[in-house]
Amino acid sequence: MDIIVREVTKSDRETNICIDGSFIVDSALELTFLDGRMEYTVRERARYTKRYPDSRMVETVGLDYADYTDNPDQTMFLAFAGDAAVGRLNVKRNWNAYACIEDLAVDREYRRCGIGRRLMELAIAWAESAGMPGVMLETQNHNVAACRFYESCGFAIGGFDCKLYQGMDSGTDEVAIFWYKVF
Repeated sequence: MDIIVREVTKSDRETNICIDGSFIVDSALELTFLDGRMEYTVRERARYTKRYPDSRMVETVGLDYADYTDNPDQTMFLAFAGDAAVGRLNVKRNWNAYACIEDLAVDREYRRCGIGRRLMELAIAWAESAGMPGVMLETQNHNVAACRFYESCGFAIGGFDCKLYQGMDSGTDEVAIFWYKVF
């Protein structure tokens, strides 16, 4: 499979991006703070498909990419299989000088093909070339595959928030995990 990964351009405003960002939850990270470090174990849980309101086939037809092109403080990287956009990563310079990955999505049909890693490598190179001290991102403890992926890319847990996802669902037991890769 030939995948092209590149930075977004102004001509991409006509690109139809429709990415299925849902994922299967069948386990969760349980976090502990030990000797000044965050550690985790993985526990099984009832299986379900996780969809956020904006991830049920994220569609950005005709989106104006002007905010992401020729902007030294943020950019977007896209992955294509032929003419179809199958991956996206949005990254920006955060208030704390780190690069902050706001969104990383790879379509369900194209996961485990190296697309996420290639997008991540571009984001890390973008942050390094801009002189940022590292890259940060957030995901939830129920997305174990994503957590393991970030760890495999050299990220470490820097903190967590037990209340963040309760704004969307007051009964959730999801925990936001903040991951950092410091250069």
